[in-house]
Amino acid sequence: MIPNTIYTRPIWLDSDQQTLNVIDQRQLPHIISILNLKTADDVIMAIREMVVRGAPLIGVTAAYGVYLSVVNSKNRDNPDNYLKQECERIKSSRPTAVNLFWAVDRMIEKVCGVKTFSDRLDAARQEAESITEAEVENCRLIGVHGLSLLQHLAAEKPKKPLQVLTHCNAGWLACVEHGTATAPIYAAFEAGMDIHVWVDETRPLNQGARLTAWELGRRGVSHTVITDNAGGHLMQHGLVDVVIVGSDRATRTGDIANKIGTYLKALAAWDNRIPFYVALPSSTFDWQMTNGLTDIPIEVRDPDEVRYIQGLATDQLSRILIPPETSPAANFAFDVTPARLITGLITERGVCRSGEADILRLFPEHAE
Repeated sequence: MIPNTIYTRPIWLDSDQQTLNVIDQRQLPHIISILNLKTADDVIMAIREMVVRGAPLIGVTAAYGVYLSVVNSKNRDNPDNYLKQECERIKSSRPTAVNLFWAVDRMIEKVCGVKTFSDRLDAARQEAESITEAEVENCRLIGVHGLSLLQHLAAEKPKKPLQVLTHCNAGWLACVEHGTATAPIYAAFEAGMDIHVWVDETRPLNQGARLTAWELGRRGVSHTVITDNAGGHLMQHGLVDVVIVGSDRATRTGDIANKIGTYLKALAAWDNRIPFYVALPSSTFDWQMTNGLTDIPIEVRDPDEVRYIQGLATDQLSRILIPPETSPAANFAFDVTPARLITGLITERGVCRSGEADILRLFPEHAE
């Protein structure tokens, strides 16, 4: 832990060019701990154990994982085979966020065919940096396009704060900078809008209560942490003006996979005629998929994440068992919200309806 340090990104390449530094998000908000990743094994652990999490950040981490694999291929008997094997291992670290596979494939395409080690190393580093900066810019633009939506909604209720509900953490911790769902919120805050955010706790790992609340608090954005099941009640009583969430994978037809519980928020928003937006960069689309319910793989994680909860007790992090010790638990990490429940998608190219025709209007290069 480095006291009195203000971090603006959760990931950066060390000055030695051989170490990837990441904020250990498992320790937040109570401890800021930096982990040093030097190998593909380190990167796989960081992705799998959710040291890093969030689709764009997973993609960036994977890209740098390929770069570190190039660094470590120098003295291998067959560097090409070694690199291919490491890339496949990195891609197997988590199944749902498509950014992981997109980033690794993009890195492979860039470094394959580069003959000398030094040239391959330069190409890998430059491509990882390019992926990183592109994701940052995409999230900034999501904020720009989302701001106009929030300004329009705020104009309908003058002299009252705009009430936004979000789920999980789709902030800069998940996306390098700006965030996806939080990008319009930060843009609105910086534009001087009166805005308040309802923050779902997001069980079982409490990414909302731990991470989104930490982010918003550091920025000075008014917010309130709520239980996951309180959102419907707030919507029924007119306390939510708009729901904005992120996404880990979206189909070309507009179905989205996001943190478990997102579907229930979409149902509540639909029933109460509240706009429900998904903010995502183009790297989160799986252009080969058309049916989210049948096609998107849903990660099932360790049931102990449900059975235990972590928090600060007597100045140290503690892990506490909640249910009876013998009770089994199930831990589905994501659910799928069908396009029909989504008001619109906020992307780096603008806002569109959640349907294939309008998505392809923004991204015509993916039309078949």
